[in-house]
Amino acid sequence: MARVFSGVQPTGNLHLGNYLGAIRNFTRLQDDNECLYCVVDMHAVTVWQDPKVLKNNTREVTAAFLASGIDPKTHIVFNQSGVPQHAEIAWIFNCVARVGWLNRMTQFKEKAGKHRENASVGLYVYPNLMAADILAYKATHVPVGEDQKQHLELARDIAQKFNNDFGVEQFPIVEPLILDSAARVMSLRDGRKKMSKSGASDYSRLNLNDDADTIALKIRKARTDSEPVPDGSPESGDRVSRPEAFNLLEIYAALADQPISQIQNEFGGQQFSQFKEALVNLAVEKLGPIGAEMQRFGVDPKYIDSVLFDGVERARSIAEPIRDEVHEIMGFLRG
Repeated sequence: MARVFSGVQPTGNLHLGNYLGAIRNFTRLQDDNECLYCVVDMHAVTVWQDPKVLKNNTREVTAAFLASGIDPKTHIVFNQSGVPQHAEIAWIFNCVARVGWLNRMTQFKEKAGKHRENASVGLYVYPNLMAADILAYKATHVPVGEDQKQHLELARDIAQKFNNDFGVEQFPIVEPLILDSAARVMSLRDGRKKMSKSGASDYSRLNLNDDADTIALKIRKARTDSEPVPDGSPESGDRVSRPEAFNLLEIYAALADQPISQIQNEFGGQQFSQFKEALVNLAVEKLGPIGAEMQRFGVDPKYIDSVLFDGVERARSIAEPIRDEVHEIMGFLRG
């Protein structure tokens, strides 16, 4: 049985893209694997966070995990900061990883932008902490999207270098689980931009905690064009020429777990007003129960906290002896 690790940052406003790109895949990995799903609150503070908002967002991500079907009794759901072994092993990895490796990380360049000198050191060494997140449990597999592939490669490099430096086989060379291509969900207001929690308009995204009426309203207001639904023929356009049309098709295909060609065969040539009603029904069926559960959990933070605290204890029971092994290999004296 594989040991799977993955995490989600508690930055608020989880949306359809987060669900299709990550959380839905987490639920599907439960059946045949041992899974650890982490709310990575230490990664979140690489940029400034309001403490009260961070607590609420941590609970919201946990609620999304549970509402989507992750079982916290069979698997482990926890917040990263509750397990100090992440930070301890990350420091050792800071001493294993090379500056040249980190200089190649494209996400730091994107997030720091033109103000790189003012970025936090935490943002720069973020990939080393990500490696520690995974290897503190000797995880064998990590589900990754396109934007995390480079960080996973770094985790593999760190594991290999540590093993080589000390002549051990301490850490596995973790394997990627490539996520569904449906992960790239675009804005409902602009089909050329990725759906984002930071989008100016709330109508640009389907939030996971939206109720059924809000889901329906946002889909009906989603931008399209004046042409019928593309039927797959060259004359009906493509993703470049009709980005909003294809975005709605791809959302339907992802929610229905069907290829987009099948959706085009079924709806091609119809007016978008008709197609949107079908999409409303499907989205409400798939997402409505998640939103309702998240709202129910939102009024009972004590339950969410109990899930996290139980998960922290179970995660520590795995990570602590692995940390002790690392200390012994490093030559640290222990009382």
